[in-house]
Amino acid sequence: MTRQMQSAASAVAEGRVAGRPSRSLPFFSKIQLIYIASLAVFVLAWQVGASLYASPAFFPSPADVVKAARQLLATGELFVHIFSSTYRIAAGFVIGSAIAVPIGMWMGYNKYVGAIFDPYTEFFRFVPAIAWLSPVVLWFGIGEVSKILIIIYTTVFIVIINTAVGVKSIAKNKLRAAASLGASSAKTFIYVMWPATLPFILTGMRLAMGNSFATVVSAEMIAADNGLGFLIYNSRLWMATDDIFVGILCLGALGVIADQIFRLLIKYYTHHYANAT
Repeated sequence: MTRQMQSAASAVAEGRVAGRPSRSLPFFSKIQLIYIASLAVFVLAWQVGASLYASPAFFPSPADVVKAARQLLATGELFVHIFSSTYRIAAGFVIGSAIAVPIGMWMGYNKYVGAIFDPYTEFFRFVPAIAWLSPVVLWFGIGEVSKILIIIYTTVFIVIINTAVGVKSIAKNKLRAAASLGASSAKTFIYVMWPATLPFILTGMRLAMGNSFATVVSAEMIAADNGLGFLIYNSRLWMATDDIFVGILCLGALGVIADQIFRLLIKYYTHHYANAT
Protein backbone atom coordinates (compact mmCIF):
# COMPACT_ATOMS: atom_id res chain seq x y z
CA MET A 1 0.00 0.00 0.00
CA THR A 2 1.41 3.35 -0.97
CA ARG A 3 1.79 6.26 1.42
CA GLN A 4 -1.14 8.13 -0.18
CA MET A 5 -3.46 5.16 0.26
CA GLN A 6 -2.38 4.78 3.89
CA SER A 7 -3.09 8.46 4.54
CA ALA A 8 -6.55 8.20 2.96
CA ALA A 9 -7.39 5.07 4.95
CA SER A 10 -6.27 6.70 8.19
CA ALA A 11 -8.38 9.82 7.42
CA VAL A 12 -11.47 7.67 6.90
CA ALA A 13 -10.75 5.76 10.10
CA GLU A 14 -10.32 9.00 12.07
CA GLY A 15 -13.62 10.28 10.71
CA ARG A 16 -15.40 7.13 11.85
CA VAL A 17 -13.78 7.28 15.26
CA ALA A 18 -14.91 10.88 15.67
CA GLY A 19 -18.45 9.81 14.87
CA ARG A 20 -18.59 11.59 11.52
CA PRO A 21 -20.04 9.63 8.60
CA SER A 22 -17.87 9.29 5.53
CA ARG A 23 -20.81 10.36 3.40
CA SER A 24 -20.73 14.19 3.17
CA LEU A 25 -24.23 14.67 1.77
CA PRO A 26 -26.87 12.67 3.68
CA PHE A 27 -30.21 12.00 2.02
CA PHE A 28 -31.99 14.12 4.65
CA SER A 29 -30.37 16.83 6.72
CA LYS A 30 -31.24 17.32 10.36
CA ILE A 31 -33.28 20.42 9.54
CA GLN A 32 -35.27 18.52 6.91
CA LEU A 33 -35.93 15.66 9.34
CA ILE A 34 -37.13 18.12 11.99
CA TYR A 35 -39.35 19.79 9.37
CA ILE A 36 -40.92 16.45 8.39
CA ALA A 37 -41.30 15.39 12.02
CA SER A 38 -43.04 18.67 12.84
CA LEU A 39 -45.55 18.13 10.02
CA ALA A 40 -46.13 14.54 11.16
CA VAL A 41 -46.81 15.68 14.73
CA PHE A 42 -49.23 18.31 13.43
CA VAL A 43 -51.18 15.79 11.35
CA LEU A 44 -51.27 13.37 14.28
CA ALA A 45 -52.53 16.08 16.64
CA TRP A 46 -55.12 17.04 14.04
CA GLN A 47 -56.30 13.44 13.81
CA VAL A 48 -56.52 13.09 17.58
CA GLY A 49 -58.38 16.39 17.89
CA ALA A 50 -60.84 15.37 15.17
CA SER A 51 -61.52 12.05 16.86
CA LEU A 52 -62.77 13.88 19.96
CA TYR A 53 -65.75 15.26 18.03
CA ALA A 54 -68.76 13.09 17.33
CA SER A 55 -69.39 14.61 13.90
CA PRO A 56 -66.85 15.51 11.21
CA ALA A 57 -69.11 18.44 10.28
CA PHE A 58 -67.58 20.37 13.19
CA PHE A 59 -63.95 19.26 12.88
CA PRO A 60 -63.06 16.99 9.93
CA SER A 61 -60.11 14.64 10.14
CA PRO A 62 -57.20 14.71 7.67
CA ALA A 63 -58.77 11.74 5.87
CA ASP A 64 -62.07 13.62 5.50
CA VAL A 65 -60.27 16.64 4.06
CA VAL A 66 -58.33 14.50 1.60
CA LYS A 67 -61.58 12.85 0.51
CA ALA A 68 -63.24 16.24 0.00
CA ALA A 69 -60.22 17.48 -1.97
CA ARG A 70 -60.38 14.44 -4.25
CA GLN A 71 -64.06 15.09 -4.91
CA LEU A 72 -63.43 18.75 -5.72
CA LEU A 73 -60.56 17.77 -7.99
CA ALA A 74 -62.69 15.15 -9.76
CA THR A 75 -65.35 17.72 -10.62
CA GLY A 76 -62.74 20.32 -11.58
CA GLU A 77 -64.20 22.83 -9.13
CA LEU A 78 -61.03 23.11 -7.09
CA PHE A 79 -58.95 23.97 -10.15
CA VAL A 80 -61.34 26.80 -10.97
CA HIS A 81 -61.09 28.26 -7.47
CA ILE A 82 -57.29 27.95 -7.35
CA PHE A 83 -56.86 29.50 -10.79
CA SER A 84 -59.23 32.38 -10.01
CA SER A 85 -57.49 33.32 -6.76
CA THR A 86 -54.00 32.88 -8.24
CA TYR A 87 -54.87 35.02 -11.25
CA ARG A 88 -56.24 37.84 -9.10
CA ILE A 89 -53.28 37.80 -6.75
CA ALA A 90 -50.72 37.62 -9.56
CA ALA A 91 -52.33 40.35 -11.67
CA GLY A 92 -52.80 42.80 -8.82
CA PHE A 93 -49.41 42.00 -7.32
CA VAL A 94 -47.46 42.45 -10.56
CA ILE A 95 -49.24 45.68 -11.51
CA GLY A 96 -48.92 47.07 -7.98
CA SER A 97 -45.21 46.24 -7.83
CA ALA A 98 -44.61 47.76 -11.27
CA ILE A 99 -46.21 50.99 -10.03
CA ALA A 100 -44.53 50.99 -6.62
CA VAL A 101 -40.91 50.28 -7.55
CA PRO A 102 -40.23 53.40 -9.69
CA ILE A 103 -42.16 55.62 -7.26
CA GLY A 104 -40.21 54.23 -4.32
CA MET A 105 -36.86 54.66 -6.04
CA TRP A 106 -37.76 58.20 -7.04
CA MET A 107 -38.85 59.02 -3.48
CA GLY A 108 -35.65 57.61 -2.03
CA TYR A 109 -33.41 59.42 -4.52
CA ASN A 110 -35.10 62.82 -4.57
CA LYS A 111 -36.17 64.37 -1.26
CA TYR A 112 -38.61 66.72 -2.99
CA VAL A 113 -40.42 63.83 -4.66
CA GLY A 114 -40.41 62.08 -1.30
CA ALA A 115 -42.06 65.13 0.27
CA ILE A 116 -44.81 64.96 -2.35
CA PHE A 117 -45.66 61.27 -2.04
CA ASP A 118 -44.80 60.64 1.60
CA PRO A 119 -48.05 62.05 3.12
CA TYR A 120 -50.20 59.81 0.92
CA THR A 121 -48.01 56.77 1.53
CA GLU A 122 -48.05 57.23 5.29
CA PHE A 123 -51.81 57.84 5.36
CA PHE A 124 -53.15 55.14 3.04
CA ARG A 125 -50.87 52.36 4.24
CA PHE A 126 -52.79 52.39 7.53
CA VAL A 127 -56.17 52.10 5.78
CA PRO A 128 -56.89 48.38 5.20
CA ALA A 129 -57.65 47.38 1.63
CA ILE A 130 -60.89 45.70 2.71
CA ALA A 131 -62.18 49.12 3.81
CA TRP A 132 -62.17 50.15 0.15
CA LEU A 133 -64.02 47.07 -1.06
CA SER A 134 -67.54 48.54 -0.91
CA PRO A 135 -66.67 51.80 -2.73
CA VAL A 136 -64.62 49.92 -5.33
CA VAL A 137 -67.47 47.48 -5.98
CA LEU A 138 -69.87 50.42 -6.37
CA TRP A 139 -67.52 52.14 -8.82
CA PHE A 140 -66.29 49.15 -10.84
CA GLY A 141 -68.83 46.39 -10.18
CA ILE A 142 -68.22 42.87 -8.85
CA GLY A 143 -66.06 41.75 -11.78
CA GLU A 144 -62.35 41.07 -11.84
CA VAL A 145 -61.36 44.73 -12.04
CA SER A 146 -62.53 45.55 -8.52
CA LYS A 147 -60.70 42.64 -6.93
CA ILE A 148 -57.48 43.29 -8.86
CA LEU A 149 -57.60 46.98 -7.85
CA ILE A 150 -57.87 45.93 -4.21
CA ILE A 151 -54.77 43.74 -4.60
CA ILE A 152 -52.93 46.62 -6.29
CA TYR A 153 -53.80 48.86 -3.36
CA THR A 154 -52.55 46.22 -0.93
CA THR A 155 -49.24 45.87 -2.76
CA VAL A 156 -48.28 49.42 -3.64
CA PHE A 157 -47.53 51.05 -0.31
CA ILE A 158 -45.51 48.20 1.21
CA VAL A 159 -43.27 47.99 -1.86
CA ILE A 160 -42.91 51.78 -2.05
CA ILE A 161 -41.71 52.04 1.54
CA ASN A 162 -39.19 49.19 1.26
CA THR A 163 -37.87 50.47 -2.06
CA ALA A 164 -37.42 54.01 -0.73
CA VAL A 165 -35.62 52.69 2.34
CA GLY A 166 -33.33 50.65 0.09
CA VAL A 167 -32.37 53.71 -1.97
CA LYS A 168 -31.76 55.83 1.13
CA SER A 169 -29.52 53.13 2.62
CA ILE A 170 -27.05 53.32 -0.28
CA ALA A 171 -23.77 54.77 0.94
CA LYS A 172 -23.18 58.23 -0.47
CA ASN A 173 -19.57 57.32 -1.16
CA LYS A 174 -20.70 54.75 -3.72
CA LEU A 175 -22.67 57.36 -5.62
CA ARG A 176 -19.79 59.84 -5.41
CA ALA A 177 -17.34 57.20 -6.59
CA ALA A 178 -19.52 56.40 -9.59
CA ALA A 179 -19.83 60.09 -10.44
CA SER A 180 -16.08 60.66 -10.08
CA LEU A 181 -15.43 57.83 -12.52
CA GLY A 182 -17.63 59.53 -15.09
CA ALA A 183 -20.70 57.32 -14.75
CA SER A 184 -23.84 58.84 -16.18
CA SER A 185 -27.13 58.88 -14.29
CA ALA A 186 -28.31 55.82 -16.23
CA LYS A 187 -25.14 53.85 -15.47
CA THR A 188 -25.27 54.89 -11.82
CA PHE A 189 -28.81 53.58 -11.64
CA ILE A 190 -28.01 50.29 -13.41
CA TYR A 191 -24.71 49.46 -11.69
CA VAL A 192 -25.09 51.08 -8.25
CA MET A 193 -28.65 51.93 -7.23
CA TRP A 194 -30.50 48.97 -8.70
CA PRO A 195 -28.23 46.19 -7.33
CA ALA A 196 -28.16 47.80 -3.88
CA THR A 197 -31.93 48.30 -3.77
CA LEU A 198 -33.07 44.99 -5.25
CA PRO A 199 -32.92 43.00 -1.97
CA PHE A 200 -35.11 45.65 -0.32
CA ILE A 201 -37.54 45.55 -3.25
CA LEU A 202 -37.85 41.78 -3.08
CA THR A 203 -38.35 41.90 0.69
CA GLY A 204 -41.13 44.44 0.26
CA MET A 205 -42.72 42.33 -2.46
CA ARG A 206 -42.53 39.28 -0.20
CA LEU A 207 -44.38 41.13 2.56
CA ALA A 208 -46.91 42.50 0.09
CA MET A 209 -47.58 39.02 -1.27
CA GLY A 210 -48.68 37.82 2.18
CA ASN A 211 -51.10 40.73 2.48
CA SER A 212 -52.39 40.04 -1.03
CA PHE A 213 -53.49 36.56 0.01
CA ALA A 214 -55.41 37.95 2.98
CA THR A 215 -57.02 40.64 0.85
CA VAL A 216 -58.13 38.36 -1.98
CA VAL A 217 -59.86 36.02 0.47
CA SER A 218 -61.82 38.89 1.98
CA ALA A 219 -62.74 40.23 -1.45
CA GLU A 220 -63.86 36.82 -2.71
CA MET A 221 -66.00 36.25 0.34
CA ILE A 222 -67.95 39.44 -0.32
CA ALA A 223 -67.98 39.97 -4.09
CA ALA A 224 -67.17 36.84 -6.10
CA ASP A 225 -68.67 33.62 -7.39
CA ASN A 226 -65.38 31.70 -7.53
CA GLY A 227 -62.00 31.62 -5.84
CA LEU A 228 -60.72 30.02 -2.65
CA GLY A 229 -62.28 32.75 -0.51
CA PHE A 230 -65.64 32.05 -2.15
CA LEU A 231 -65.15 28.31 -1.59
CA ILE A 232 -64.54 28.88 2.12
CA TYR A 233 -67.49 31.24 2.54
CA ASN A 234 -69.93 29.22 0.45
CA SER A 235 -68.98 25.97 2.20
CA ARG A 236 -69.80 27.58 5.52
CA LEU A 237 -73.37 28.12 4.37
CA TRP A 238 -73.73 24.39 3.65
CA MET A 239 -71.81 23.24 6.75
CA ALA A 240 -69.24 21.62 4.46
CA THR A 241 -66.39 22.03 6.92
CA ASP A 242 -64.16 19.63 5.02
CA ASP A 243 -64.36 21.88 1.94
CA ILE A 244 -63.46 24.86 4.14
CA PHE A 245 -60.32 23.05 5.25
CA VAL A 246 -59.48 22.25 1.63
CA GLY A 247 -59.64 25.95 0.78
CA ILE A 248 -57.52 26.86 3.80
CA LEU A 249 -54.86 24.27 2.95
CA CYS A 250 -54.75 25.40 -0.68
CA LEU A 251 -54.23 29.00 0.39
CA GLY A 252 -51.44 27.98 2.73
CA ALA A 253 -49.75 25.83 0.09
CA LEU A 254 -49.89 28.58 -2.53
CA GLY A 255 -48.54 31.07 0.00
CA VAL A 256 -45.64 28.81 0.97
CA ILE A 257 -44.70 28.31 -2.70
CA ALA A 258 -44.77 32.05 -3.37
CA ASP A 259 -42.77 32.81 -0.22
CA GLN A 260 -40.13 30.20 -1.06
CA ILE A 261 -39.68 31.76 -4.49
CA PHE A 262 -39.04 35.15 -2.93
CA ARG A 263 -36.69 33.65 -0.34
CA LEU A 264 -34.61 32.09 -3.11
CA LEU A 265 -34.57 35.34 -5.08
CA ILE A 266 -33.55 37.39 -2.02
CA LYS A 267 -30.84 34.88 -1.10
CA TYR A 268 -29.49 34.75 -4.65
CA TYR A 269 -29.36 38.50 -5.25
CA THR A 270 -28.07 39.34 -1.79
CA HIS A 271 -25.30 36.79 -2.15
CA HIS A 272 -24.58 37.76 -5.76
CA TYR A 273 -24.21 41.47 -5.15
CA ALA A 274 -22.43 40.99 -1.83
CA ASN A 275 -19.71 39.08 -3.65
CA ALA A 276 -19.66 41.67 -6.42
CA THR A 277 -18.91 44.45 -3.94
